[in-house]
Amino acid sequence: MATGPVSVAGRQLTVPGESRLQPLYLLADSQLLFVKPGARLLLETALDQLDQDTPLSAAYIGASNGDRSEFYDIFEAAVDAVGITDRRMIDSSFGPQDRAFLERARLIVLAGGDVRLGWNVFEKTGMKDVIQTRYAQGAVLLGISAGAVQLGRYGMVEGPQPGTTELLDVFTFVPVVIDTHDERTGWARLSHTVGVLQGAAVGLGIPSGGGLIVHPDATVEPLRHPAHEFRYDETDVVHSLLWPADAD
Repeated sequence: MATGPVSVAGRQLTVPGESRLQPLYLLADSQLLFVKPGARLLLETALDQLDQDTPLSAAYIGASNGDRSEFYDIFEAAVDAVGITDRRMIDSSFGPQDRAFLERARLIVLAGGDVRLGWNVFEKTGMKDVIQTRYAQGAVLLGISAGAVQLGRYGMVEGPQPGTTELLDVFTFVPVVIDTHDERTGWARLSHTVGVLQGAAVGLGIPSGGGLIVHPDATVEPLRHPAHEFRYDETDVVHSLLWPADAD
């Protein structure tokens, strides 16, 4: 059982010139936006590395939940707590004003909901390209539930036949398969998917109330609760726990 940051094998991110990449924040749900895994709020820590001479702006992308306003309200409360007043909900229609705001946003939050629904919007509207560009330029990306999955390699989505699952290519900022708050099933879907891939990708499960920080040097830092790692080892899937550094 690993404790604290561990390496993500195979993470390769090529950005021209000097890397400006910020850590990625993957949360199972919104709990970690309001609790303090250390002495400070998570967003305070996330924004520390940004240039403080430039005003902070935060974009919320609710495409995965159909732009439901009650989830934007949670985002507003979280950014209020760290003093960000320049914020905007980026609608799925992605009009010119939304595009202009996203192109300068320094914090981008990908909301929870339906992985495929959100991803289809990203691709159809060109939002995907803007998110990729902003990440390369040094914006902080934070994904919640479906948003965390979209930051990984594949989204596990419902297949054409009832009860089947298929893999959807997503951002691959983190080259592992991400799943969230599925501890009640023992991470059956994630374990099965890693087995089907036969070593092509590792799986990481983030339990309810937990999260991961993925640093630019490819280390993964579990937050609040242990993360569940699934690896294919020749003939079988091996499950292990990655413990937060402050675990008892």
